[in-house]
Amino acid sequence: MSDASVVEADTEARDLLERLVSIPSPTGEEAACAAALVEFLEERGRDAYLDEVGNVRAPADDALLLTSHVDTVPGEIPVRVERGGSAAGTDDEEGPVLWGRGSVDAKGPLAAMAVAAVRTGASFVGVVGEEVNSRGARHLVEDREAPDALVNGEPSGTDGITLGYRGILSGTYLATSESGHTSRPENNAIQDAMDWWNRVVEEFEPDDEWAPVFEQVTAKPTRFAGGPSEDGLSVEATMDVGFRVPPSMTVEGVREVADGELDPEVGTVNWRDSVRPTMQSPRTDVARAFRVAIREQGLDPRLVRKTGTADMNIYAGEWDCPMVTYGPGDSDLDHAPDERLPLRDLDRAVAVLTGATRRLL
Repeated sequence: MSDASVVEADTEARDLLERLVSIPSPTGEEAACAAALVEFLEERGRDAYLDEVGNVRAPADDALLLTSHVDTVPGEIPVRVERGGSAAGTDDEEGPVLWGRGSVDAKGPLAAMAVAAVRTGASFVGVVGEEVNSRGARHLVEDREAPDALVNGEPSGTDGITLGYRGILSGTYLATSESGHTSRPENNAIQDAMDWWNRVVEEFEPDDEWAPVFEQVTAKPTRFAGGPSEDGLSVEATMDVGFRVPPSMTVEGVREVADGELDPEVGTVNWRDSVRPTMQSPRTDVARAFRVAIREQGLDPRLVRKTGTADMNIYAGEWDCPMVTYGPGDSDLDHAPDERLPLRDLDRAVAVLTGATRRLL
Protein backbone atom coordinates (compact mmCIF):
# COMPACT_ATOMS: atom_id res chain seq x y z
CA MET A 1 0.00 0.00 0.00
CA SER A 2 1.24 3.48 -0.79
CA ASP A 3 2.02 6.00 1.93
CA ALA A 4 -1.15 7.58 3.23
CA SER A 5 -1.35 11.30 2.76
CA VAL A 6 -1.19 13.47 5.84
CA VAL A 7 -4.68 14.30 7.08
CA GLU A 8 -5.48 16.91 9.70
CA ALA A 9 -7.16 15.90 12.93
CA ASP A 10 -10.93 16.15 12.43
CA THR A 11 -11.93 17.62 15.76
CA GLU A 12 -15.64 17.61 14.98
CA ALA A 13 -15.67 13.93 14.10
CA ARG A 14 -13.43 12.95 17.01
CA ASP A 15 -15.57 14.83 19.53
CA LEU A 16 -18.76 13.25 18.18
CA LEU A 17 -17.30 9.74 18.25
CA GLU A 18 -16.07 10.07 21.82
CA ARG A 19 -19.47 11.41 22.86
CA LEU A 20 -21.33 8.53 21.19
CA VAL A 21 -18.99 5.86 22.56
CA SER A 22 -19.37 7.35 26.06
CA ILE A 23 -23.14 6.68 25.92
CA PRO A 24 -23.81 2.93 26.27
CA SER A 25 -26.26 1.69 23.63
CA PRO A 26 -26.60 -2.10 23.68
CA THR A 27 -29.40 -3.34 21.46
CA GLY A 28 -32.74 -2.25 22.90
CA GLU A 29 -31.20 0.62 24.87
CA GLU A 30 -30.24 3.01 22.06
CA ALA A 31 -32.49 5.97 23.02
CA ALA A 32 -29.92 8.14 24.83
CA CYS A 33 -27.25 7.69 22.15
CA ALA A 34 -29.80 8.30 19.38
CA ALA A 35 -30.92 11.52 21.10
CA ALA A 36 -27.31 12.74 21.23
CA LEU A 37 -26.99 12.07 17.51
CA VAL A 38 -30.19 14.02 16.77
CA GLU A 39 -28.81 16.91 18.83
CA PHE A 40 -25.55 16.89 16.86
CA LEU A 41 -27.43 17.04 13.56
CA GLU A 42 -29.88 19.75 14.66
CA GLU A 43 -27.08 21.93 15.99
CA ARG A 44 -25.65 21.91 12.47
CA GLY A 45 -28.85 22.91 10.74
CA ARG A 46 -30.19 19.50 9.76
CA ASP A 47 -33.79 18.44 10.27
CA ALA A 48 -33.55 15.28 12.38
CA TYR A 49 -35.97 13.15 14.37
CA LEU A 50 -36.55 9.70 15.88
CA ASP A 51 -39.00 7.49 14.01
CA GLU A 52 -41.41 4.89 15.42
CA VAL A 53 -38.74 2.27 16.14
CA GLY A 54 -36.06 4.71 17.34
CA ASN A 55 -34.06 5.25 14.14
CA VAL A 56 -32.37 8.65 13.74
CA ARG A 57 -33.72 10.10 10.48
CA ALA A 58 -32.20 13.13 8.75
CA PRO A 59 -33.69 13.16 5.23
CA ALA A 60 -32.06 15.33 2.57
CA ASP A 61 -30.56 14.63 -0.86
CA ASP A 62 -31.62 11.06 -1.71
CA ALA A 63 -29.05 10.73 -4.47
CA LEU A 64 -27.16 9.01 -1.64
CA LEU A 65 -28.26 7.60 1.72
CA LEU A 66 -25.59 7.20 4.39
CA THR A 67 -26.63 4.78 7.13
CA SER A 68 -25.03 2.93 10.02
CA HIS A 69 -26.23 1.48 13.32
CA VAL A 70 -26.48 3.03 16.77
CA ASP A 71 -26.60 -0.17 18.84
CA THR A 72 -23.67 -2.24 20.08
CA VAL A 73 -23.24 -5.65 21.64
CA PRO A 74 -23.19 -5.66 25.48
CA GLY A 75 -19.94 -5.24 27.35
CA GLU A 76 -18.29 -2.36 29.16
CA ILE A 77 -14.90 -1.14 28.00
CA PRO A 78 -13.65 1.95 29.87
CA VAL A 79 -13.75 4.87 27.43
CA ARG A 80 -10.35 6.48 27.12
CA VAL A 81 -7.97 8.00 24.58
CA GLU A 82 -4.42 6.69 24.57
CA ARG A 83 -1.42 7.61 22.50
CA GLY A 84 -0.60 5.43 19.49
CA GLY A 85 1.53 2.40 20.20
CA SER A 86 -0.77 1.03 22.89
CA ALA A 87 -2.85 -0.77 20.27
CA ALA A 88 -1.63 -3.49 17.97
CA GLY A 89 -0.69 -2.24 14.54
CA THR A 90 -0.32 1.40 15.57
CA ASP A 91 2.68 3.54 16.42
CA ASP A 92 3.30 7.05 17.71
CA GLU A 93 2.87 8.50 14.23
CA GLU A 94 -0.70 7.17 14.13
CA GLY A 95 -1.62 9.40 17.04
CA PRO A 96 -4.31 8.79 19.66
CA VAL A 97 -6.48 5.68 19.90
CA LEU A 98 -10.02 5.71 21.29
CA TRP A 99 -10.98 2.68 23.37
CA GLY A 100 -14.59 1.80 24.15
CA ARG A 101 -17.48 -0.47 23.21
CA GLY A 102 -18.75 0.49 19.77
CA SER A 103 -15.67 2.49 18.75
CA VAL A 104 -15.29 0.09 15.79
CA ASP A 105 -18.70 -1.59 15.52
CA ALA A 106 -20.15 0.67 14.50
CA LYS A 107 -19.97 4.11 16.12
CA GLY A 108 -16.78 4.91 14.20
CA PRO A 109 -18.59 4.49 10.87
CA LEU A 110 -21.73 6.11 12.36
CA ALA A 111 -19.89 9.25 13.47
CA ALA A 112 -17.97 9.49 10.18
CA MET A 113 -21.22 9.28 8.21
CA ALA A 114 -23.04 11.82 10.36
CA VAL A 115 -20.23 14.34 9.82
CA ALA A 116 -20.04 13.60 6.09
CA ALA A 117 -23.83 13.98 5.78
CA VAL A 118 -23.70 17.40 7.45
CA ARG A 119 -20.88 18.57 5.17
CA THR A 120 -22.39 17.30 1.92
CA GLY A 121 -26.17 17.41 2.36
CA ALA A 122 -26.67 13.67 1.86
CA SER A 123 -29.54 11.81 3.53
CA PHE A 124 -28.63 10.07 6.78
CA VAL A 125 -30.14 7.40 9.01
CA GLY A 126 -28.79 5.87 12.22
CA VAL A 127 -30.63 2.58 12.66
CA VAL A 128 -31.30 0.49 15.76
CA GLY A 129 -31.25 -3.23 16.43
CA GLU A 130 -28.60 -4.31 13.91
CA GLU A 131 -26.82 -6.61 16.34
CA VAL A 132 -29.94 -8.71 17.02
CA ASN A 133 -32.67 -8.61 14.38
CA SER A 134 -32.05 -5.50 12.21
CA ARG A 135 -35.39 -4.06 13.28
CA GLY A 136 -34.28 -0.55 12.32
CA ALA A 137 -33.23 -1.52 8.80
CA ARG A 138 -36.34 -3.66 8.32
CA HIS A 139 -38.54 -0.72 9.31
CA LEU A 140 -36.62 1.61 7.02
CA VAL A 141 -37.16 -0.46 3.87
CA GLU A 142 -40.88 -0.70 4.64
CA ASP A 143 -41.28 2.99 5.49
CA ARG A 144 -39.56 4.77 2.59
CA GLU A 145 -38.65 4.45 -1.06
CA ALA A 146 -35.21 3.32 -2.16
CA PRO A 147 -32.55 6.03 -2.51
CA ASP A 148 -30.60 6.37 -5.74
CA ALA A 149 -27.57 4.82 -3.98
CA LEU A 150 -26.62 3.71 -0.49
CA VAL A 151 -23.56 3.43 1.73
CA ASN A 152 -23.87 1.22 4.78
CA GLY A 153 -21.57 1.89 7.72
CA GLU A 154 -19.52 -1.00 9.10
CA PRO A 155 -15.76 -1.31 9.70
CA SER A 156 -13.94 -2.09 6.46
CA GLY A 157 -10.71 -0.22 7.17
CA THR A 158 -10.09 3.19 5.66
CA ASP A 159 -8.91 1.57 2.41
CA GLY A 160 -11.56 -1.18 2.21
CA ILE A 161 -14.83 -1.26 0.23
CA THR A 162 -17.10 -4.10 1.32
CA LEU A 163 -19.16 -5.54 -1.53
CA GLY A 164 -20.37 -8.87 -0.20
CA TYR A 165 -21.91 -10.47 2.88
CA ARG A 166 -23.12 -13.98 3.49
CA GLY A 167 -26.76 -14.48 4.43
CA ILE A 168 -28.08 -16.10 7.58
CA LEU A 169 -30.65 -18.75 8.47
CA SER A 170 -31.45 -19.71 12.06
CA GLY A 171 -33.87 -22.05 13.77
CA THR A 172 -34.46 -24.43 16.67
CA TYR A 173 -34.49 -28.22 16.39
CA LEU A 174 -36.91 -30.00 18.74
CA ALA A 175 -37.00 -33.72 19.53
CA THR A 176 -38.82 -35.91 22.07
CA SER A 177 -38.45 -39.58 22.90
CA GLU A 178 -39.91 -41.92 25.47
CA SER A 179 -37.93 -42.18 28.66
CA GLY A 180 -36.11 -45.41 29.28
CA HIS A 181 -33.12 -46.89 31.03
CA THR A 182 -29.79 -45.71 29.65
CA SER A 183 -28.80 -49.31 29.04
CA ARG A 184 -31.34 -49.57 26.22
CA PRO A 185 -29.82 -49.40 22.71
CA GLU A 186 -32.51 -47.20 21.14
CA ASN A 187 -31.70 -43.54 20.50
CA ASN A 188 -33.09 -40.97 22.88
CA ALA A 189 -33.98 -37.43 21.80
CA ILE A 190 -30.50 -36.14 22.59
CA GLN A 191 -28.92 -38.70 20.27
CA ASP A 192 -31.53 -37.93 17.59
CA ALA A 193 -30.59 -34.26 17.74
CA MET A 194 -26.89 -35.05 17.51
CA ASP A 195 -27.42 -37.44 14.62
CA TRP A 196 -29.48 -34.88 12.66
CA TRP A 197 -26.86 -32.21 13.17
CA ASN A 198 -24.01 -34.47 12.09
CA ARG A 199 -25.89 -35.35 8.90
CA VAL A 200 -26.50 -31.67 8.15
CA VAL A 201 -22.86 -30.69 8.73
CA GLU A 202 -21.73 -33.50 6.44
CA GLU A 203 -24.04 -32.22 3.68
CA PHE A 204 -22.34 -28.82 3.77
CA GLU A 205 -18.75 -30.04 3.82
CA PRO A 206 -17.03 -28.21 0.92
CA ASP A 207 -15.91 -30.26 -2.06
CA ASP A 208 -12.79 -28.12 -2.21
CA GLU A 209 -11.03 -27.96 1.16
CA TRP A 210 -9.24 -24.80 0.03
CA ALA A 211 -12.46 -22.94 -0.83
CA PRO A 212 -12.61 -19.50 0.82
CA VAL A 213 -14.88 -19.33 3.87
CA PHE A 214 -16.98 -16.69 2.08
CA GLU A 215 -17.93 -19.30 -0.53
CA GLN A 216 -18.93 -21.99 1.99
CA VAL A 217 -21.98 -22.65 4.16
CA THR A 218 -20.92 -22.37 7.78
CA ALA A 219 -23.18 -24.43 10.06
CA LYS A 220 -23.01 -23.78 13.82
CA PRO A 221 -25.03 -24.97 16.81
CA THR A 222 -25.45 -21.99 19.14
CA ARG A 223 -27.29 -23.51 22.10
CA PHE A 224 -28.24 -27.00 23.31
CA ALA A 225 -30.47 -28.27 26.10
CA GLY A 226 -31.58 -31.81 26.75
CA GLY A 227 -32.71 -34.24 29.41
CA PRO A 228 -35.76 -35.76 31.11
CA SER A 229 -39.02 -33.83 30.92
CA GLU A 230 -40.56 -32.42 34.10
CA ASP A 231 -42.94 -35.37 34.43
CA GLY A 232 -40.13 -37.86 33.83
CA LEU A 233 -42.01 -39.64 31.06
CA SER A 234 -39.89 -38.49 28.13
CA VAL A 235 -36.50 -37.19 27.06
CA GLU A 236 -36.42 -33.81 25.33
CA ALA A 237 -33.76 -32.02 23.29
CA THR A 238 -33.66 -28.51 21.82
CA MET A 239 -30.83 -27.11 19.73
CA ASP A 240 -30.53 -23.60 18.31
CA VAL A 241 -28.68 -23.66 15.00
CA GLY A 242 -27.42 -21.08 12.55
CA PHE A 243 -26.18 -21.15 8.96
CA ARG A 244 -24.14 -18.53 7.09
CA VAL A 245 -25.09 -18.69 3.42
CA PRO A 246 -22.77 -17.65 0.54
CA PRO A 247 -24.12 -15.70 -2.46
CA SER A 248 -23.70 -18.80 -4.60
CA MET A 249 -26.57 -20.38 -2.66
CA THR A 250 -29.99 -19.31 -1.40
CA VAL A 251 -31.33 -19.34 2.14
CA GLU A 252 -34.23 -21.44 0.86
CA GLY A 253 -31.81 -23.97 -0.60
CA VAL A 254 -29.92 -24.32 2.68
CA ARG A 255 -33.19 -24.79 4.56
CA GLU A 256 -34.27 -27.46 2.08
CA VAL A 257 -31.05 -29.42 2.67
CA ALA A 258 -31.42 -29.21 6.46
CA ASP A 259 -35.07 -30.23 6.33
CA GLY A 260 -34.15 -33.12 4.04
CA GLU A 261 -32.02 -34.66 6.79
CA LEU A 262 -34.91 -34.66 9.29
CA ASP A 263 -36.65 -37.80 10.46
CA PRO A 264 -40.16 -36.34 10.95
CA GLU A 265 -41.03 -39.10 13.40
CA VAL A 266 -38.44 -37.90 15.92
CA GLY A 267 -37.69 -34.20 15.29
CA THR A 268 -38.76 -30.92 13.73
CA VAL A 269 -37.18 -27.52 13.13
CA ASN A 270 -38.86 -24.18 13.81
CA TRP A 271 -37.13 -21.76 11.41
CA ARG A 272 -36.85 -18.10 12.48
CA ASP A 273 -34.50 -15.48 11.09
CA SER A 274 -33.72 -15.53 7.37
CA VAL A 275 -31.59 -12.95 5.54
CA ARG A 276 -30.41 -13.34 1.96
CA PRO A 277 -26.72 -13.08 1.01
CA THR A 278 -25.55 -10.21 -1.20
CA MET A 279 -22.68 -9.57 -3.58
CA GLN A 280 -22.53 -6.11 -5.17
CA SER A 281 -20.76 -5.23 -8.40
CA PRO A 282 -17.42 -3.39 -8.14
CA ARG A 283 -18.32 -1.48 -11.31
CA THR A 284 -21.15 0.71 -9.98
CA ASP A 285 -20.84 4.47 -9.66
CA VAL A 286 -20.78 4.07 -5.86
CA ALA A 287 -17.85 1.64 -5.89
CA ARG A 288 -15.97 3.81 -8.39
CA ALA A 289 -16.51 6.94 -6.30
CA PHE A 290 -15.03 5.22 -3.26
CA ARG A 291 -12.02 3.92 -5.16
CA VAL A 292 -11.25 7.46 -6.32
CA ALA A 293 -11.79 8.96 -2.85
CA ILE A 294 -9.57 6.33 -1.20
CA ARG A 295 -6.78 6.97 -3.69
CA GLU A 296 -7.05 10.69 -2.99
CA GLN A 297 -6.08 9.87 0.61
CA GLY A 298 -2.91 8.15 -0.60
CA LEU A 299 -4.32 4.64 -0.04
CA ASP A 300 -4.77 1.66 -2.35
CA PRO A 301 -8.42 0.50 -2.41
CA ARG A 302 -9.24 -3.07 -1.36
CA LEU A 303 -12.44 -4.88 -2.32
CA VAL A 304 -13.74 -6.85 0.65
CA ARG A 305 -16.11 -9.79 1.15
CA LYS A 306 -17.34 -10.40 4.72
CA THR A 307 -18.19 -13.82 6.09
CA GLY A 308 -20.84 -12.38 8.41
CA THR A 309 -24.15 -10.62 7.79
CA ALA A 310 -25.07 -6.92 8.06
CA ASP A 311 -27.87 -4.47 7.38
CA MET A 312 -26.67 -4.20 3.78
CA ASN A 313 -28.22 -7.65 3.26
CA ILE A 314 -31.60 -6.20 4.26
CA TYR A 315 -31.24 -3.20 1.96
CA ALA A 316 -30.02 -5.27 -0.98
CA GLY A 317 -32.93 -7.68 -0.55
CA GLU A 318 -35.55 -4.90 -0.82
CA TRP A 319 -34.01 -1.99 -2.71
CA ASP A 320 -32.77 -2.11 -6.29
CA CYS A 321 -29.99 0.47 -6.03
CA PRO A 322 -26.18 0.29 -6.02
CA MET A 323 -24.56 0.09 -2.60
CA VAL A 324 -21.35 -0.58 -0.71
CA THR A 325 -20.35 -0.83 2.94
CA TYR A 326 -17.58 1.39 4.28
CA GLY A 327 -16.20 2.61 7.59
CA PRO A 328 -13.06 3.00 9.69
CA GLY A 329 -11.87 0.27 12.00
CA ASP A 330 -10.43 -3.24 12.10
CA SER A 331 -13.35 -5.69 11.91
CA ASP A 332 -11.31 -8.24 13.89
CA LEU A 333 -12.06 -5.99 16.88
CA ASP A 334 -15.86 -6.23 16.43
CA HIS A 335 -17.37 -7.29 19.78
CA ALA A 336 -13.87 -7.77 21.23
CA PRO A 337 -12.87 -6.90 24.82
CA ASP A 338 -10.11 -4.64 23.45
CA GLU A 339 -12.22 -2.74 20.89
CA ARG A 340 -10.50 0.50 19.87
CA LEU A 341 -10.09 2.84 16.91
CA PRO A 342 -7.06 4.95 15.92
CA LEU A 343 -8.52 8.44 15.54
CA ARG A 344 -6.35 9.12 12.50
CA ASP A 345 -8.34 6.36 10.77
CA LEU A 346 -11.55 8.21 11.65
CA ASP A 347 -10.13 11.40 10.11
CA ARG A 348 -9.26 9.59 6.87
CA ALA A 349 -12.63 7.84 6.73
CA VAL A 350 -14.49 11.15 7.01
CA ALA A 351 -12.35 12.52 4.17
CA VAL A 352 -13.08 9.44 2.03
CA LEU A 353 -16.82 9.54 2.77
CA THR A 354 -17.01 13.27 2.08
CA GLY A 355 -15.11 12.96 -1.20
CA ALA A 356 -17.11 9.98 -2.45
CA THR A 357 -20.44 11.53 -1.41
CA ARG A 358 -19.75 14.79 -3.21
CA ARG A 359 -19.06 12.87 -6.40
CA LEU A 360 -22.27 10.93 -6.10
CA LEU A 361 -24.40 13.99 -5.30
